[in-house]
Amino acid sequence: MFRPVRAGNAFEETVERLLQAVRLGVVPAGERLPAERELAARLGVSRVTLREAIRSLAGAGLVEVRRGRAGGTFVLADRAPPGAPDPFAADPFAAGAGPAALRDALRLRRVLEVGAVELAAERTLAADERDGLRHRLEVATGTALTEHRAADSRLHLALAEAAGSPSLVTAVAEVRMRVNASLDRIPFLPPNLENSHAQHREVVAAVLAGDPAAARAAMRDHLDATAALLRGFLG
Repeated sequence: MFRPVRAGNAFEETVERLLQAVRLGVVPAGERLPAERELAARLGVSRVTLREAIRSLAGAGLVEVRRGRAGGTFVLADRAPPGAPDPFAADPFAAGAGPAALRDALRLRRVLEVGAVELAAERTLAADERDGLRHRLEVATGTALTEHRAADSRLHLALAEAAGSPSLVTAVAEVRMRVNASLDRIPFLPPNLENSHAQHREVVAAVLAGDPAAARAAMRDHLDATAALLRGFLG
């Protein structure tokens, strides 16, 4: 999420990367973003540009800058309610622009994430990558309902990371924000949540077993279930 941005739009892309990390729960509420020096280096921007971006997110009520020895930039738990306009939305579809935009996002997500787990299953994953997937799965299937969306997002991003393509992770994060904006407009259904947990286990198991075909099939089923609910509620 914090890979270098392009020089031409350094401020805008820095805001976008930070916003994605906050909105997707990569840095959970109450936790601190990486130190300013480290974060600027990872993004490939000046500390002045980074500070401007952080001030923008602070002004939107997404982060808080605290001074002192234990200071830093902390993600706030108080998020905008579902359906609220997002002044930093990097995508015109982020707030939901009707059935056509939803279908577009779901089709793109299917291509990206089904392909990602196939690639991940084809790779020889390092021990830390395998442990990371198991950890993300455990969190996603055991977290409280109020934190489910962020934990679910982190698991999907971890699966994309396991494919070994930073560009793919960026694309998955972008489409995930579009889909999350729609998911926030529909209710949680307990049976669907249980099915989602079971499907997550199947996907991760297939990736860890090095079975690309099973990984593709499990992820396709998982995404199709989500798509069916979204189409049903939102058209």
